[in-house]
Amino acid sequence: MSKKRLKRKLIRENLFNKRRLIILNEDTFEETFSLKLTLMNVFVVASVGAILIIIVTTFIIAFTPLREFIPGYSSSKLKREAIELALKSDSLSKAIKQNEDYLKGIKKVLTGKLEYAKFNKDSILESATTSDKEIDLSPTDAELELREQVALEDQKAKSSGSKTKKSN
Repeated sequence: MSKKRLKRKLIRENLFNKRRLIILNEDTFEETFSLKLTLMNVFVVASVGAILIIIVTTFIIAFTPLREFIPGYSSSKLKREAIELALKSDSLSKAIKQNEDYLKGIKKVLTGKLEYAKFNKDSILESATTSDKEIDLSPTDAELELREQVALEDQKAKSSGSKTKKSN
């Protein structure tokens, strides 16, 4: 036989040869535990044990609050608080801008740099706020032309696609 076959046969015999694990009491040499094993059994038990430990650890981390200690994960409470604080900061910055605009208008009145015919307290507050009504969302002529071009190209593509299907 070749050397490779001999090596394989030797490894197979070593994996499946039965061995005995004995635990003895050192003082009395009394056998306290005995077990018959093969190397393959030991390998299988160790592999299954390692896989189970990995699975249990993964589930513990994934489904308990322990995941919050891993960098990159954040708690839902923290996310909710961050959103609330962002909304509050937006509304506060808006209020500050309105107050600054109002104070600028008052300052103009007190220094006399304002034209009296144009001064109106409501117009100062109204200029600080923007409304959505001012935005015009109707399509321009260029957009309408582009839409027509795209529609024509789609029709050409569909008609050429149907011709190639019929020829096949």
